[in-house]
Amino acid sequence: MENCPCGADKTYDKCCELFIRGESVPKTAEELMRSRYTAFTKEEVGYILDTVHPDKRSQHDEKGIRNWTKKSDWIGLEIVETSGGGSDDSEGKVEFIARYYQNGKRETHHEIADFKKEEDKWYFLDGIAPEQKQVVRFGPKVGRNDPCPCGCGKKYKKCCGK
Repeated sequence: MENCPCGADKTYDKCCELFIRGESVPKTAEELMRSRYTAFTKEEVGYILDTVHPDKRSQHDEKGIRNWTKKSDWIGLEIVETSGGGSDDSEGKVEFIARYYQNGKRETHHEIADFKKEEDKWYFLDGIAPEQKQVVRFGPKVGRNDPCPCGCGKKYKKCCGK
Protein backbone atom coordinates (compact mmCIF):
# COMPACT_ATOMS: atom_id res chain seq x y z
CA MET A 1 0.00 0.00 0.00
CA GLU A 2 1.17 3.48 -0.91
CA ASN A 3 1.64 6.07 1.86
CA CYS A 4 -0.34 9.24 1.34
CA PRO A 5 1.75 12.03 -0.24
CA CYS A 6 0.36 14.52 2.32
CA GLY A 7 2.68 13.10 4.98
CA ALA A 8 -0.04 11.78 7.29
CA ASP A 9 0.70 8.36 8.72
CA LYS A 10 -1.99 6.69 6.57
CA THR A 11 -2.21 4.99 3.23
CA TYR A 12 -3.45 7.06 0.29
CA ASP A 13 -6.71 5.08 0.00
CA LYS A 14 -7.52 5.73 3.69
CA CYS A 15 -6.48 9.40 3.62
CA CYS A 16 -6.64 12.00 0.85
CA GLU A 17 -8.06 9.72 -1.83
CA LEU A 18 -11.37 9.74 0.08
CA PHE A 19 -11.54 13.52 -0.34
CA ILE A 20 -10.30 13.62 -3.94
CA ARG A 21 -12.84 10.96 -5.00
CA GLY A 22 -15.67 12.81 -3.19
CA GLU A 23 -16.32 10.00 -0.70
CA SER A 24 -15.71 12.34 2.24
CA VAL A 25 -15.02 16.03 2.88
CA PRO A 26 -12.13 17.48 4.89
CA LYS A 27 -13.23 18.40 8.41
CA THR A 28 -10.43 20.94 8.96
CA ALA A 29 -8.52 23.50 6.94
CA GLU A 30 -5.34 21.46 7.41
CA GLU A 31 -7.02 18.33 6.00
CA LEU A 32 -8.06 20.38 2.97
CA MET A 33 -4.52 21.74 2.61
CA ARG A 34 -3.06 18.23 2.77
CA SER A 35 -5.59 16.89 0.25
CA ARG A 36 -4.90 19.78 -2.13
CA TYR A 37 -1.16 19.04 -1.96
CA THR A 38 -1.91 15.39 -2.67
CA ALA A 39 -4.09 16.42 -5.62
CA PHE A 40 -1.10 18.32 -7.04
CA THR A 41 1.05 15.19 -6.72
CA LYS A 42 -1.64 13.04 -8.40
CA GLU A 43 -2.45 15.62 -11.13
CA GLU A 44 -6.06 15.85 -9.90
CA VAL A 45 -6.67 19.35 -11.29
CA GLY A 46 -10.46 19.06 -10.99
CA TYR A 47 -10.22 18.62 -7.22
CA ILE A 48 -7.77 21.50 -6.92
CA LEU A 49 -10.19 23.82 -8.74
CA ASP A 50 -13.29 22.48 -6.94
CA THR A 51 -11.74 23.26 -3.55
CA VAL A 52 -11.09 26.91 -4.43
CA HIS A 53 -13.78 29.20 -3.00
CA PRO A 54 -16.38 29.91 -5.72
CA ASP A 55 -15.72 33.66 -5.47
CA LYS A 56 -12.03 33.07 -6.31
CA ARG A 57 -12.21 30.39 -9.02
CA SER A 58 -12.00 32.87 -11.89
CA GLN A 59 -8.52 33.80 -10.64
CA HIS A 60 -7.22 30.25 -11.14
CA ASP A 61 -5.97 28.99 -14.48
CA GLU A 62 -6.70 25.30 -15.12
CA LYS A 63 -4.07 25.05 -17.86
CA GLY A 64 -1.40 26.65 -15.63
CA ILE A 65 -2.23 24.35 -12.72
CA ARG A 66 -2.18 21.29 -14.98
CA ASN A 67 1.19 22.36 -16.39
CA TRP A 68 2.66 22.85 -12.89
CA THR A 69 1.42 19.45 -11.69
CA LYS A 70 2.79 17.63 -14.74
CA LYS A 71 6.21 19.32 -14.75
CA SER A 72 6.82 18.92 -11.01
CA ASP A 73 8.11 15.94 -9.08
CA TRP A 74 6.55 16.49 -5.65
CA ILE A 75 8.74 15.31 -2.77
CA GLY A 76 7.15 16.50 0.46
CA LEU A 77 4.81 18.69 2.44
CA GLU A 78 5.61 20.34 5.75
CA ILE A 79 2.86 21.99 7.78
CA VAL A 80 4.61 24.83 9.62
CA GLU A 81 1.67 26.22 11.58
CA THR A 82 -2.11 26.26 11.65
CA SER A 83 -4.36 28.93 13.08
CA GLY A 84 -8.06 28.28 13.43
CA GLY A 85 -9.44 25.99 10.78
CA GLY A 86 -10.79 23.40 13.20
CA SER A 87 -13.99 21.47 12.68
CA ASP A 88 -15.96 24.11 14.64
CA ASP A 89 -14.30 27.12 12.97
CA SER A 90 -15.40 29.00 9.86
CA GLU A 91 -11.97 30.39 8.93
CA GLY A 92 -8.42 29.18 9.21
CA LYS A 93 -4.84 29.67 8.11
CA VAL A 94 -2.27 27.02 7.27
CA GLU A 95 1.37 27.88 6.74
CA PHE A 96 3.07 25.20 4.71
CA ILE A 97 6.14 24.38 2.66
CA ALA A 98 5.74 22.16 -0.41
CA ARG A 99 8.96 20.76 -1.85
CA TYR A 100 9.37 19.56 -5.40
CA TYR A 101 11.76 19.23 -8.32
CA GLN A 102 11.16 21.08 -11.54
CA ASN A 103 13.51 20.84 -14.51
CA GLY A 104 15.99 19.01 -12.29
CA LYS A 105 16.13 21.83 -9.75
CA ARG A 106 14.88 21.52 -6.17
CA GLU A 107 12.18 24.11 -5.44
CA THR A 108 10.10 25.14 -2.44
CA HIS A 109 6.71 26.77 -2.29
CA HIS A 110 6.25 28.48 1.11
CA GLU A 111 2.82 29.98 1.70
CA ILE A 112 0.33 31.07 4.32
CA ALA A 113 -3.01 29.90 2.94
CA ASP A 114 -6.40 31.27 3.99
CA PHE A 115 -9.37 28.92 4.16
CA LYS A 116 -13.09 29.49 4.68
CA LYS A 117 -15.84 27.05 5.56
CA GLU A 118 -19.29 27.50 4.08
CA GLU A 119 -22.16 25.02 4.48
CA ASP A 120 -19.82 22.56 6.25
CA LYS A 121 -17.32 22.56 3.37
CA TRP A 122 -13.81 24.03 3.53
CA TYR A 123 -12.48 26.09 0.61
CA PHE A 124 -9.10 27.59 -0.23
CA LEU A 125 -9.40 31.40 -0.45
CA ASP A 126 -5.96 32.81 -1.10
CA GLY A 127 -2.34 32.51 -0.13
CA ILE A 128 0.54 34.85 0.54
CA ALA A 129 4.25 34.35 0.97
CA PRO A 130 5.34 34.74 4.61
CA GLU A 131 7.42 37.75 5.53
CA GLN A 132 11.14 37.18 5.31
CA LYS A 133 12.74 37.26 8.73
CA GLN A 134 15.83 39.41 9.07
CA VAL A 135 18.89 37.64 10.42
CA VAL A 136 20.62 39.63 13.14
CA ARG A 137 24.27 38.87 13.83
CA PHE A 138 25.18 39.29 17.49
CA GLY A 139 28.92 38.79 17.21
CA PRO A 140 31.49 40.17 14.81
CA LYS A 141 31.71 38.64 11.35
CA VAL A 142 34.58 36.21 10.97
CA GLY A 143 36.68 36.87 7.85
CA ARG A 144 38.38 34.15 5.82
CA ASN A 145 41.83 35.10 7.10
CA ASP A 146 40.81 35.73 10.72
CA PRO A 147 41.75 33.23 13.45
CA CYS A 148 39.15 30.45 13.64
CA PRO A 149 36.67 31.07 16.49
CA CYS A 150 36.95 27.40 17.56
CA GLY A 151 40.33 28.21 19.10
CA CYS A 152 42.41 25.78 17.03
CA GLY A 153 44.94 28.46 16.03
CA LYS A 154 44.35 28.06 12.27
CA LYS A 155 42.85 30.59 9.91
CA TYR A 156 39.08 30.36 9.62
CA LYS A 157 39.30 29.37 5.90
CA LYS A 158 41.53 26.38 6.79
CA CYS A 159 39.29 25.12 9.62
CA CYS A 160 35.58 25.75 10.23
CA GLY A 161 35.26 27.91 7.12
CA LYS A 162 35.94 24.99 4.75
